[in-house]
Amino acid sequence: MTHPREDVVVARYLVTAQFGLIGLLAVVPRGHGWPVPVGLQVVLAVLVLVGVAIMGLGATSLGKGLTATPLPNQHAQLRTGGLYRFVRHPIYTGLLLSATAYALASGSVARVVVLALLIALLNVKARWEEARLARRFDGYAAYAARTPRFVPLRVRR
Repeated sequence: MTHPREDVVVARYLVTAQFGLIGLLAVVPRGHGWPVPVGLQVVLAVLVLVGVAIMGLGATSLGKGLTATPLPNQHAQLRTGGLYRFVRHPIYTGLLLSATAYALASGSVARVVVLALLIALLNVKARWEEARLARRFDGYAAYAARTPRFVPLRVRR
């Protein structure tokens, strides 16, 4: 499957920006913005691991349809089961959970600012990706209408 050159360029920029923000989140110094009690640090560390597990499960369920960019490849299929039953982007959900827990556990205002930028970028990236998925899969619009993007707050009927 070939994509327009502009889409490939935009997709690469989005992925580069995402990994740049993840890297920045990791290297920004821990702060002294707020104290983080040991018990909370443990809970947040567990949430980081839960987020990583969600990312892994979401990626694994895509099989050969998994790509490094937000463009569906020739193996892509519309997934609506498993974790995709609860959210449209479980990989992003896991990343957001891990990044949020990591930033909060650090007590760093700077890391929370980077986290906010990452959240904004993932929203833009997801919307951009969803436009391409809607063009590729006839059932995507109906799936998107009944399934939340990142946070499984709605109860499905």
